[in-house]
Amino acid sequence: MSTLRDRVAGLPDWDRCAVMGVVNVTPDSFSDGGQWFDTELAVKHGLDLVAQGADLVDVGGESTRPGAARVDEAEELRRVVPVVRELAAAGVVVSVDTMRAAVAEQAIEAGARLVNDVSAGAADPAMVPAVAAAYVPFVVMHWRGRSIDMNNRAVYADVVGEVVDELGRSMERAVAGGIDPERIVIDPGLGFAKEAGHDLALIAQLGRLRALGRPLLVAASRKRFLGRVLAGGEGAAPPPARERDAATAAVSAIVAREGAWAVRVHEVRASADAVRVARAVERAAGAAGREDKTANATGTV
Repeated sequence: MSTLRDRVAGLPDWDRCAVMGVVNVTPDSFSDGGQWFDTELAVKHGLDLVAQGADLVDVGGESTRPGAARVDEAEELRRVVPVVRELAAAGVVVSVDTMRAAVAEQAIEAGARLVNDVSAGAADPAMVPAVAAAYVPFVVMHWRGRSIDMNNRAVYADVVGEVVDELGRSMERAVAGGIDPERIVIDPGLGFAKEAGHDLALIAQLGRLRALGRPLLVAASRKRFLGRVLAGGEGAAPPPARERDAATAAVSAIVAREGAWAVRVHEVRASADAVRVARAVERAAGAAGREDKTANATGTV
């Protein structure tokens, strides 16, 4: 069964929810800061993620955790471009996670095939024209401001409705700037200017986001809202980020079943299994539906 998640112009077609593995080439990311900061280790990690089932790999050189300060452009380029180049040369489908047009441009030259900008082009006015000129897909994420103060912006009357409205306006700006709408992916921005309840509401109502008409990327991996859920009670300490992978895989299965185009995760194997099971269940449901129609048409029930 073909769905919106299957069609992003410029990328392969996956017959299920795709799995995007994360390579943070940073010393300060919230879940694995410093672990893959060396170029050689980052490349090896990216290849390992593909071996574990990742369909594409997202390479980023700037932490966007709450409270994080920005890295300068030269340092971001130094971190990201060599990793993108080596992974792309090895045949990996590479996404670049950046808010800077210059980094996106050089990463695309090095072989990146998707630009994942958490600001949806708002952080750098040159980003949308650069992506449009390169004619590559672009992730439009819901974003209300920079990491340093985004928690102060987590105020909503209707989180799902407001996220849909704000994402719609960001999509319109991207298209007006020259990006082909068939190359746009949307992301609800879990954890960005959102509390745990907001994130859970967005996952529970993905159908309203899919009404925007574009494939949906869900990036729940190891995030704070999962820690709050797993803590099990008000005031209880959440488990560390790296102990939230089973919960991440649970979300991957849920959103895959709801038609997400891709999930972005740090630990790939469990989510790769989860999306494949979700697809098998979807096929079984489709087959059962066809059998019911045939039985009704032939009068055998």
